[in-house]
Amino acid sequence: MHRYGLRDDQWEGIENLLPGRTGHVGVTAEDNRRFVEAVLYRYRAGIPWRDLPERFGDWKNTHRRFSRWAATGVWERLFQHLSVDADNEYAMIDSTIVRAHQHSAGAKKNPARTRRSGVRAVD
Repeated sequence: MHRYGLRDDQWEGIENLLPGRTGHVGVTAEDNRRFVEAVLYRYRAGIPWRDLPERFGDWKNTHRRFSRWAATGVWERLFQHLSVDADNEYAMIDSTIVRAHQHSAGAKKNPARTRRSGVRAVD
């Protein structure tokens, strides 16, 4: 298994939901798993489509197929199916991203005493 690849049990859970399977209208796709793993690799690694490793095939065809699946709702149906029994393996909240204003964090409210620029204090 590659670092960003699917385990066999994960693949078995989604393979019958994808277009191009045997008995499905259209051409039978022999590389659905490789394609799905290419998409996962691209998003998990945070790389542009052009930087996909050659083992996933031509990046242009991968991107074209990804876009087609997005337009026809394949990804949406897949995510709907997976969200029913989510294992939250990759769910995380990083506190460095969730920022709060100082007043919402319980800091003392001490209004700063400021004066307008150019105005002298009267004694």
